[in-house]
Amino acid sequence: MHRRTLIQSLMSAPLLGAVAASASSQPLATAGYSGQGVAEEGGLLLPKRLEKGMTVGLVTPASNAWEDEDIRFAGDVVRSLGFKVKEGKHLYRRTQYLAGPDAARAEDFNRMFADKDVDAVFCLRGGYGTPRILPMLDYQLIRNNPKVLLGYSDITALLNAIYHRSGVVTFHGPIAAQNFTDYTLAEYQKVLVHGERPVPLGAPPPFETAPGRVENRNRITRFAGGRARGRLIGGNLSLMATLVGTPFEPDYRGKILFLEDVSEAPYRVDRMLTQLWLAGKLQQVAGIVFGKFTDADSSGNTFSMEHVLRERTADLGVPVVRGLMIGHVKDQTTVPVGAMAELDGDAGTLVLRDAVVS
Repeated sequence: MHRRTLIQSLMSAPLLGAVAASASSQPLATAGYSGQGVAEEGGLLLPKRLEKGMTVGLVTPASNAWEDEDIRFAGDVVRSLGFKVKEGKHLYRRTQYLAGPDAARAEDFNRMFADKDVDAVFCLRGGYGTPRILPMLDYQLIRNNPKVLLGYSDITALLNAIYHRSGVVTFHGPIAAQNFTDYTLAEYQKVLVHGERPVPLGAPPPFETAPGRVENRNRITRFAGGRARGRLIGGNLSLMATLVGTPFEPDYRGKILFLEDVSEAPYRVDRMLTQLWLAGKLQQVAGIVFGKFTDADSSGNTFSMEHVLRERTADLGVPVVRGLMIGHVKDQTTVPVGAMAELDGDAGTLVLRDAVVS
């Protein structure tokens, strides 16, 4: 179920008081924080390349699956990739639209990075809730134990906060509770298993053209040309907007920003992009990659999504491309947050330049 649909279906149920109390009682993790971030101070760290036989920690830092069998399914997906699975202590907990209380979800996350027997951390799913646990994470612990962290959607907050505060490259890609298509598997493998570079990210899957039949679903739109190099930040637009003004938002200066979302009407996408613009974030980036904005309600008296994305970035003077395979789609690429990449606005390509795993 998509993040917005899940939240709306449960809004009528009150959140347990203990959860709210645990979140409000946690101090912000700002001790010794300069504001610039570890990554920007030259402390970038690469996690280990994934190999068969490794142990993957399975966590639910946001929402949970509806049924326990769905969790067991996710474990089987991870095993099918050649890994052993270590389940988080609180993996099967549920508190309304959260996968258990904030403290429990943060505990599982910190434990996985502290555990020397765990080689990588995969998120079961997204949903809602990761910003609530950001102050509870041990960023120095994570820096001392760099591991692949994989997920998308609400996991965006974790990916960018950890890159910013720990200097560890993280990965916006498939969740455990989904079957990988051939495309998704190939994109995942070239980044996390084979460590290829330079390598294109998110190019549309092959399409066999024929007389009267050409690609329509996965087209690349070139809003602004030119080339740019920079480190990648981004993910789900809703979460990037949520991080603005917090100690956990990444530094936008000179970065290539990639964005996607699901079940957000054009006017809401307009609102969030406007927030990033008003905060001066869009004016700082070297380039912008829009992935997929799926299940958007464009009915009625509204601008199109294309109009909103084009108009909100028209005056930035940087390359802007739309349509790469990033987002809530079955064929999904894996994007390393913190990696050096090159965006070609004329060719409509994003190329990973440097190593992202050791």
